[in-house]
Amino acid sequence: MGSSCVNLSRAVVLLPAGGGARRGPRHQYVSGVLRLPSPSSSSLLLPRRHGDGAVAWCPSGTGSSRTPPPLFSAAHGIGGDAGPTSPPDHAGGIGVAEFLGAKNFLVTGGTGFLAKVLIEKILRTNPDVGKIYVLIKAKDSVAALRRLHNEVVDTELFRCLQEIRGKDYDTFIATKLVPVVGDVREANIGIAPVLADEIADQVDIIINSAANTTFDERYDVAMDINTVGPFRIMSFAQRFRRLKLFLQVSTAYVNGQRQGLVLEKPFRMGDTIAKELASSEQKSSTVLDIEAEIKLAFDYSRRHSVDSASFAQEMKDLGLQRAKLHGWQDTYVFTKAMGEMVINSMRGEVPVVTIRPSVIESTWRDPFPGWMEGNRMMDPVVLYYGKGQLTGFLADPEGVLDVVPADMVVNATLASMAYHGGAASPGPGMHVYHVSSSTVNPLVFGDLSRFLFQHFTRSPYSDAAGQPILVPPMRLFDSMEQFASYVETDALLRQSARSSSSSADSSSPEQRLISRQRALDLCAKSVEQTVYLGSIYQPYTFYGGRFDNGNTEALFAAMSPAEKARFHFDVRSVDWTDYITNVHIPGLRKHVMKGRGVAANQLLASTSV
Repeated sequence: MGSSCVNLSRAVVLLPAGGGARRGPRHQYVSGVLRLPSPSSSSLLLPRRHGDGAVAWCPSGTGSSRTPPPLFSAAHGIGGDAGPTSPPDHAGGIGVAEFLGAKNFLVTGGTGFLAKVLIEKILRTNPDVGKIYVLIKAKDSVAALRRLHNEVVDTELFRCLQEIRGKDYDTFIATKLVPVVGDVREANIGIAPVLADEIADQVDIIINSAANTTFDERYDVAMDINTVGPFRIMSFAQRFRRLKLFLQVSTAYVNGQRQGLVLEKPFRMGDTIAKELASSEQKSSTVLDIEAEIKLAFDYSRRHSVDSASFAQEMKDLGLQRAKLHGWQDTYVFTKAMGEMVINSMRGEVPVVTIRPSVIESTWRDPFPGWMEGNRMMDPVVLYYGKGQLTGFLADPEGVLDVVPADMVVNATLASMAYHGGAASPGPGMHVYHVSSSTVNPLVFGDLSRFLFQHFTRSPYSDAAGQPILVPPMRLFDSMEQFASYVETDALLRQSARSSSSSADSSSPEQRLISRQRALDLCAKSVEQTVYLGSIYQPYTFYGGRFDNGNTEALFAAMSPAEKARFHFDVRSVDWTDYITNVHIPGLRKHVMKGRGVAANQLLASTSV
């Protein structure tokens, strides 16, 4: 492997187990260049579905007479690192469902939001799938099994699969899902030796969905999972004997501060957005050395090992500083971009697919509309607005929030997996897919604010007394100064109203003074937190890039009509008015808020979502 390969051994060998934030025995990595083994060239028989619905068997391997489709689009100029531009030369599409048959998977981040939707879809699509090894951070196998059931298979997301399997559900799950005690922050990702050998012998596809997605995370913590984590997984993958594909779940926002149309192209070692954006007269002198960044993060952590709030803030500030120096907006996307660089440098002859979704929100249709878990990116603002606690936000009214439903991300993931891991695979390369909406079906912030007002006017939250909370139209501010002034004024008015309502309090003047001061302190803290939230979101609510999704659209075009219906991911088809007001917000209120603050008649109406 050439000099572009990353050698993180020197940096990673110094890390304590579990990263800089924890202490323990040191990792031992073999020094030198790391290279993945070539996939087996033995002939396999993989099913392909033809237009009439029949299944045909097509040989793969060197004996196949099939001419592989082109590796890239000349229009995009990305070379062999792009996705497909023409459909396979058979009428049956890609063969997504058939590809899953008998395949074994290793999934990291398996208890996370997107991975759960992916696992459910795989199990529901092809019951003949092999084993899915789900990496779970737990103290032992009993705890891992408990987490698998509590956080994955017993959740409402799996309701449809439970109905399909009936009494056989528990047995089916037990034969398909294998909880694996592990941690991407550990050597060999923390898997016990015997089970690690089994996984290395059996697994065909690695899906890395593990990530720390906090925008302003501590630099060492984000680095440990998002950058060094992929290094550890790729190092472990060297042992795999039948690996056909490595799939990295990333984010479209790894494109940092790129402007205009942003192409689906991979990162190479040392790429920086700052250097791209610098003018020819003022070329950026910054050089991105990932090994040096890792050393900086963990050396700083070791030198300042005091676990305090002030130190945590220093580490957060360090991450933001390094990200902005190199042209990324925050620590999350910077460390994810470096993770992509690591994977690209270590991939060897194994095809790598990088799925870059934009803002992932609730399911559009599959397995049912509106399922989600936790507060996604825009959801805190939605909930605070619905409760009347935040009636304005920092966003460009003409700007675009690039949103994509979770089930579309999963369907695109499965299609790309079948295309690049199957018999007609274009071969090795770093294949990038933006699963995004900003270029083909943009959701404008001005429209989003109108949708929120329409929904909460029609279906308002209820206060503690059961009375509807009436919200005004949401205001959007195009400067931090205006937004900060609004937040402070609004908070003071609310506090004044509360003080007036409690003026008849029978407590002593001293007690009222103490209570008033406490309320003012809480008010000031609330203002500070809201303004900080706006500052963290500002790079996204004023984002100047639009994600090209030509590779993703070409992939969709390569599918048969039946596949397009079953694995739909054409974001052009999403009606944002309907999705936001009738699918996403009701799903948020039902699955995340669990009906809190919703009148009984509204809760009953939302159960159809």
